[in-house]
Amino acid sequence: MTYYERIRELIQIVPTTIIDWSVERKRGKAPTQAFSEFLTNREQGDWAENLILQAINTKLSNYVAVQYGKSENIVAGESGFEEFYENYQDELNAIGKRPDILLYSKDIYLEEWGNNISNFPPEILNKIVPLAAAGIEVRSSAFLVEEYNQYMQQRKTEIIEKVLQIKANLLDNYKDLLSQKEGWIDVLNAITKETIGVIKIQNAPGWRGSERLKKASDQIKEMNCALKEFKKRDFLSITPKVEDLKVVYKWIETYNVPHFYFQVFFDKVYGISFQKILELISTPELEGDKFFVSDEDSKNQNKWTVKIDYKEGKEVAFKVVMPDHESVMRKLGRGRLLFHVKFNGGIAYLDVNNLKCILGVKENEL
Repeated sequence: MTYYERIRELIQIVPTTIIDWSVERKRGKAPTQAFSEFLTNREQGDWAENLILQAINTKLSNYVAVQYGKSENIVAGESGFEEFYENYQDELNAIGKRPDILLYSKDIYLEEWGNNISNFPPEILNKIVPLAAAGIEVRSSAFLVEEYNQYMQQRKTEIIEKVLQIKANLLDNYKDLLSQKEGWIDVLNAITKETIGVIKIQNAPGWRGSERLKKASDQIKEMNCALKEFKKRDFLSITPKVEDLKVVYKWIETYNVPHFYFQVFFDKVYGISFQKILELISTPELEGDKFFVSDEDSKNQNKWTVKIDYKEGKEVAFKVVMPDHESVMRKLGRGRLLFHVKFNGGIAYLDVNNLKCILGVKENEL
C-alpha cells in the first residue's frame, strides 16, 4: 500500500463535522490591503522556515532540505499581487498546497537544484517533487514552551489549593447544614487533589433560607468556578488549518510524498505527521483532551483550525536560540506606511533520534 493509499483510507473516517471532503474548496478572494500584524506573522513564519532549513542542512549528513513553498515578497495593495494571488489559487486547485520544505536524500538530490526550487517551472517540479523523502509544513507560535508550562503548572497548583481550602471550610463550618442537603457531603468528600481534574461539577445551589445557607451556597459557587478554570484547555498547540488539510491531501494525492507539520516555538520545535493528525481527529473521544477545533483564530485569518496538543508530536528541536528582531517600515501605494517586526538569526538544535522517529527513517539514514 502506498503512502497516498494509507492517507486515502484515513480520510474516509474523519467526521464530516470537522472536514467534509465531499465539499469542494471555495476559491479564496484576494485581500485588498495588508496590515502590520499580517506582515509580522509572515516574517515570523519565514524565520521559522529558515530556522528549520538551516538546522536540517547543518545537522543531517545524508539529506538536504530545500525551499519549496511560495516565497514571493509581495502583499495586498502592491502591483502584481492580484495576479500572484489568482495564480496561487489555480495551483491549489491543480496540485494542492505545497509544503514549505522538501527533504531529499543526497543520493537523489542534484546540486544544480540549489536550496530553493520554489520557482522551478511546473514541468520540472512534476519530475523532482515525487522524489522527495518528505514534505514539511512549518508553523510558528510566539510562545516559550518551558515558561508556558511553568506558568500553567503554578496556576493549577494555586487552583488545587483554593478548591481544597474551600472544601475544608465547607466541611468545617457548614457540615450540619450540608448534611441536610442530599448528596453534598458525598460530593465534597469526593474532591481530592487526584480527582479535581476529572470530577463532575455539580450545579451550585441557590440557597437563601438563612444567612449561613447563603454563605455556603456562595462558597460552592466559588469552588465550582475554580473547578471549571482547572478544566480549561491549557496546552500549546500544533495548528493545521482545517481548510488547508484538504489541499494538503490534494498535494499528497498528486505526488505521494509523506507530509509533516513542524511547529516552531521560540525555545523548542515539535513535529507531527499528517497521518497522525488524521488519526487524532478521526477519534471523537480525544476531542477536548488531545485536540479541539477553533473557528475564531484571528492569527490564522479566521479559518477553522485544528489545535493539537503539542505533546502529541515529537520534540524535533530541544533548544532554539532566540533570533534578533527589528522594526521595519514598508511603503505602499498612496503613501501608506506599514510597520512590522523582522526576525534574524537564531539556531535550532535538532534531536536527531526524534527526527528519525517522526520521518520514519532507519537508524543510519540521517
